Amino acid sequence: MSEFPPEFSALPRLARLLGIDLGTKTIGLALSDVERRIATPLETIKRSKFTIDASAIRDIVERFEVQGLVLGLPLNMDGTEGPRAQAARAFARNLAPVVKRPIAFWDERLSTVAVTRTLLDADTSRARRGALVDKLAAAYILQGFLDRLARPEPWSAPEREQSWNEENVPEQNLRSPRT
Repeated sequence: MSEFPPEFSALPRLARLLGIDLGTKTIGLALSDVERRIATPLETIKRSKFTIDASAIRDIVERFEVQGLVLGLPLNMDGTEGPRAQAARAFARNLAPVVKRPIAFWDERLSTVAVTRTLLDADTSRARRGALVDKLAAAYILQGFLDRLARPEPWSAPEREQSWNEENVPEQNLRSPRT
């Protein structure tokens, strides 16, 4: 079996995951199907105070019976963590006791670039791209995680990092092998 956060191993066989693309102005959200095969863009939340943002995410977690969260980790191109990655980790630490679900990190490098390029190729207007990019980036992040979950080989050392469960205790975390 793959090595990933133990709390993800304990999820029910049919359980949705929520993908999160944490931006400075918005939070993109995506939802998996219960079999954890397909990520679908859900919505974009305009950032406000943390308590308001966390409450909105908690409401979605409860409404869709989400069992785990996958938060994009904005690593630098060389794989190091900068201020944005530290902010994502802090957001996860603070969110964990609110949603009471395991949270894993997934390398989100170039997710927004890939989504924007796809929207440009589809000749999407600038206004429409702005409305779609964050939730599509969340779906891109979540789909990468789901695709990795479906692979039978064990997780490599670079794929494991630190994540947070509802007790705010450091556990194991995931990072995609993409570069």
